[in-house]
Amino acid sequence: MDVSFLGGPLQQRGVGIVAPFDFALDRELWRWVPDDVSLHLTRTPFVPVEVSLDLARLVSEHETLREAVRALCAVAPEAVAYACTSGSFVGGTAGEKAMVSAMEQAGEIPSLTTSGAMLAALQEIDARRIALVTPYTKSVTDSLEDFLGEAGIEITGRSYLGLTREIWRVPYRDVVDMAREAVVGAPDALFISCTNLPTYDVIPQLEAELRMPVLSANQVTMWAALRGIGKEAVGPYQALLDPVARRGPAAMAPSPPAQASPPEPEAALAGAGTESGDPLEGTDLGYPPSGGDEWDSGGQPPV
Repeated sequence: MDVSFLGGPLQQRGVGIVAPFDFALDRELWRWVPDDVSLHLTRTPFVPVEVSLDLARLVSEHETLREAVRALCAVAPEAVAYACTSGSFVGGTAGEKAMVSAMEQAGEIPSLTTSGAMLAALQEIDARRIALVTPYTKSVTDSLEDFLGEAGIEITGRSYLGLTREIWRVPYRDVVDMAREAVVGAPDALFISCTNLPTYDVIPQLEAELRMPVLSANQVTMWAALRGIGKEAVGPYQALLDPVARRGPAAMAPSPPAQASPPEPEAALAGAGTESGDPLEGTDLGYPPSGGDEWDSGGQPPV
């Protein structure tokens, strides 16, 4: 059979990804990527250290980054992203900038880190006060809060799991519970840290429930990397990616009741026996509707 008329595969553009050796969510990164972009992933060398500030420093050493970028140069990506939040915030804002500089010198390719992308995304949605969710220990979470403070971001509330290994196994239900706990003090947005923490499917559900933009480490990394090559990340109604969804929080503020004419006697009698227990019923929140029955028995939101 002659298939020459098909013309071959879709021409691809490339984004290089440098990930820590224990990164397990390759497929999640791909879900934000349009069909005409390919990800080229490489990992840092294995070190027998649990998730900690020490590990964050080891996987972000400049020579490690340079070697990874030089390896990626073989497939000529248009941009390179270091996909690790703790590894890119552990040295503070100056350390993050130095990492980007080391990567760009090694490959002469525009480069970014997850923590740098986080700051860019918060600026994009004009969020200066945020709630924070992490799977980390207290010391690593404190380091992230220090990094954000250097950048002028206030933390209104936070929640963390205290994990030192296998973060990729955390179920969506735990992410949701942490988010509910962290959102206090009327933040502008919620940020979910760690590229090894699954978040793709849960972001729209949390935005609907919490009525605010929800950002995650993998989301901001892919958003920034794709934007750097003139492409847009894809995703289901996420405030960072969709201008329509971004207008949602403004529409969610309580509005004064509309002035309506008194109901006709027949209409009043017809509704006399009906009372809704949901104060939001019939309200357009600017986000997809959410409810308890949208989660399946395994604690996973619908895909």
